[in-house]
Amino acid sequence: MKQEDSVDRLVRARIRGLRLAKGWSLDDLAARCFLSPSTLSRIETGHRRIGLDQLTAIAQALGATLDELVESSGDEDVVIRPQHDEARGRTYWMLNRADGPNGFTVARIRITQRAPRGADAQKVHPGRDWFTVLSGTIELLLGEREVIVEAGNAAAFSTMVPHAFGALDGPAEILAVLDHDGRRTHLDVGEE
Repeated sequence: MKQEDSVDRLVRARIRGLRLAKGWSLDDLAARCFLSPSTLSRIETGHRRIGLDQLTAIAQALGATLDELVESSGDEDVVIRPQHDEARGRTYWMLNRADGPNGFTVARIRITQRAPRGADAQKVHPGRDWFTVLSGTIELLLGEREVIVEAGNAAAFSTMVPHAFGALDGPAEILAVLDHDGRRTHLDVGEE
């Protein structure tokens, strides 16, 4: 079977699945995307080719993007695989695929190294960072201050204060919410 055929079948199945998940009949979807119920039926069953203009109207009516209708049927849209940064002693799981609401990124981070020290170790950028410690202990350097954040606690701070963080006395894991600048500063592991 050609890949084009499998993508075509996948798109048709997703259209039908999304329609049924919303509890809509063919008539309901047809009214929302300005196609006839018989055209939609033939599209879903593979008896009619899907034009880009039709696919766009159907996706919009279903509240989906074109990407969501045609993306791979593999597990990459479901399974979040870690990205490793050996030099910094960090492993990242990007929990949202694109910038979330208001440009925020959510990441789970496993940290094995202490907070970097030195004249250029602490970074400054616009915005705020927020994280909660899932396990272990984090040392948060804020300018001249050292703040210890233990498992079960959270930290929120202005990123205009020079800052760095790392694990204290063994590995630690955090759940971090970062704005665009925070993502670039703290998660610089190469864009996907």
